[in-house]
Amino acid sequence: MIEVLIIDDDFMVAKIHAGFVQRTKGFAVVGIAHTGAQAISEAERLQPDLVLLDVHLPDINGLDLLQQLRETVPELDVLVISAAREADTVRRALRGGIVHYLMKPFSQEDLRERLEHYQRAYRHLDSSKSETDQADVDRVFGVSRVDKPLPKGFSAETLKLVERVLRDADADLSATEAAERLGIARVSARRYLEHLADTGKVEVRLRYGEVGRPERRYLAT
Repeated sequence: MIEVLIIDDDFMVAKIHAGFVQRTKGFAVVGIAHTGAQAISEAERLQPDLVLLDVHLPDINGLDLLQQLRETVPELDVLVISAAREADTVRRALRGGIVHYLMKPFSQEDLRERLEHYQRAYRHLDSSKSETDQADVDRVFGVSRVDKPLPKGFSAETLKLVERVLRDADADLSATEAAERLGIARVSARRYLEHLADTGKVEVRLRYGEVGRPERRYLAT
């Protein structure tokens, strides 16, 4: 579960954003702060994974607060949510190493998309893998290879079904397990799964048994 601290001077807006976050799978709001001083105190106490940070706070500019938050929680990630539209503000935020910048007002769907991208990309780098590959890095920087033409004989509809089966699974799946859920041949399921792995949408894990080759298992990223 990704723990989120919301920092916004408007009590009602903070409550609404908290509701948006709570309705996004895999995220939990652990605290709300309305001033910079309160934000530092809550960040130190709660040690959140992610902060939703407003730029306009009553006692400090949110971008000035950003570095203080990182000193308090070194591994903290920051997503700026603000009505500030000045190009200089956006550039400064980007240079501060934020994971995203979302302008107010925004919908629940707008925030959900950013949170899910963060979940897939940034948090994936914190997994048990000791090394990353190019697909991991591309996800962080928003570079996607998913628009490449489908291999000969592939069906876009079947590919979507395979993706959905993986997203709905509680854990990784083997090609055999995916095929059973889809009602297609194991060889076909394996081809689609390997294509998804090649485009960076699926992580391949190896499960080693007592004898024989390791089993390839697939997990939606």
